[in-house]
Amino acid sequence: MKAGSFFLIVPLVAFSCAAFAQSEGVLRGKDITESALIQALTPGADSGEAPVRTRSIRVSPDNARPAAAAKPASASLLITFETNSAELTPRAKQSLDIVGKALLSDKLATFRFAIQGHADPRGDSEGNLRLSQLRAESVRQYLVQNKHVDESRLEAVGKGDKELMNPANPIAPENRRVTIINLAQ
Repeated sequence: MKAGSFFLIVPLVAFSCAAFAQSEGVLRGKDITESALIQALTPGADSGEAPVRTRSIRVSPDNARPAAAAKPASASLLITFETNSAELTPRAKQSLDIVGKALLSDKLATFRFAIQGHADPRGDSEGNLRLSQLRAESVRQYLVQNKHVDESRLEAVGKGDKELMNPANPIAPENRRVTIINLAQ
């Protein structure tokens, strides 16, 4: 992670607006809005349907199959750091200001979130793990101190360079990201 600016990308699952489709999975610039983030981080928001409620479900042994685990709601946006640094750039802070507003919204105020730091494989694994943790903590600290998100709602986790989003291009910006995941189960 020695050359160029660091790009932070927070993967987006459960987001279906046209702006997302046009930006290839990453919210950038004007696409980063409070409503887009609320939509992305609200569990079950992608279906637009209310959950089906029943009193009981009977499954015959012949048809018994484990239910597929639902993917947690999460969001992707482009945020930058200086090279080999956990210091947020002014542009990153602008994006995190919007993230903070979304996390404080009525729809998301009761949820806890994991902020997972990721790195590309340049450099040694131990250093990448440490840097990804520092970057996740930097995002968490900014949201707590500047946007007044309750610190008990945010958990910073360094993931290092083991979960590449784009394994075909290991140095791609999307591999150097922070993932915000709704911890609702």
